[in-house]
Amino acid sequence: MSAKAEHYDVIVKPIITEKATMASENGAVVFQVANTATKPLIKEAVEALFGVKVKAVNTVVTKGKTKRFRGRPGVRSDVKKAYVTLEDGMTIDVSTGL
Repeated sequence: MSAKAEHYDVIVKPIITEKATMASENGAVVFQVANTATKPLIKEAVEALFGVKVKAVNTVVTKGKTKRFRGRPGVRSDVKKAYVTLEDGMTIDVSTGL
């Protein structure tokens, strides 16, 4: 499969947190994805960009927090995360770039 420009629009960046590291021990990788991305689109993009087989995709929408900026209330953007479970034996090294 070739990596199309649309695939780079679907996957924004990998998420490297303590929770994401725990998930990677079970063969899952966490990505921040576009808010409009669907599970089939995410699966297709990950398989094309990284050359791996995807077993399952779970998504979570984290609502933006209300924060104060210079004394005025503002709202952070909503973020959609995808927990991508890979087939056995497949890995993605997110510490390197694309």
